[in-house]
Amino acid sequence: MSAQAAPAPMTIGDVLGLLRPDFPDITISKIRFLEAEGLIEPQRSPAGYRKFCDADVERLRFILTSQRDHYLPLRVIRQQLEARDRGEPVPAPAPAAGPAASQGAAAGAVPAPRAEAAARRPRTLVAADGTAGETAAVRLTRRQLIDGAGIDEEMLARLEEYGLVRRTSGYYTGEDLTVARTAAALGAFGFEVRHLRAVKAAADRQVGLIDQVVAPQLRRRDPGAHERAAETAREIAALAIRLHATLVSAGLRDSLGP
Repeated sequence: MSAQAAPAPMTIGDVLGLLRPDFPDITISKIRFLEAEGLIEPQRSPAGYRKFCDADVERLRFILTSQRDHYLPLRVIRQQLEARDRGEPVPAPAPAAGPAASQGAAAGAVPAPRAEAAARRPRTLVAADGTAGETAAVRLTRRQLIDGAGIDEEMLARLEEYGLVRRTSGYYTGEDLTVARTAAALGAFGFEVRHLRAVKAAADRQVGLIDQVVAPQLRRRDPGAHERAAETAREIAALAIRLHATLVSAGLRDSLGP
């Protein structure tokens, strides 16, 4: 009996098509970056083209899920992959919360205690160099931001023009990366960067209100005053975001019907 034919190798475009439904932000540049970091090693054709197999796609899913759902730095993901390669058990990353969970949050449902605590902590993002830190502490070059967000120079220029992202001391932050990724995703629905000015203006107004509330705490001289003010600001911000999501959900229900 003849041996079963091996599956045909996939191109990087094929892999992008397989991953994009679960990871809308994935780009060819991102896959190339992960290869350059040694996290994946697709074979090459004699002409130099990448040839991916099912194992490569599964490995990419593990990496992307670890980044998206657990904010793990690349060095930790690399250690986990090396352990898997040695045959050691490594728990698979848990999938992100499904649509039902998102709908519950949009409807104003009170999160569970663990989720409440997580919402109060500064979120950690993974920089292109594999390090992790608070979003404001992540430092990205212009090229890293463009590749990480899957945008081009022209779009980044528009984001900077409208004040949605800004470079500080020659670098961008993890927050800038999130803004750029979100703007790119909205672009698929026809949103232009200029349409996002109203969102930026609303965010600035909320920041101003929160600053007024925590200003008395910041003026105190006792130890820990700044930390308490930051904690208060994060709690207020989380409540404001929940309120905004609920109002948008209610407005859509009124305009679109039940």
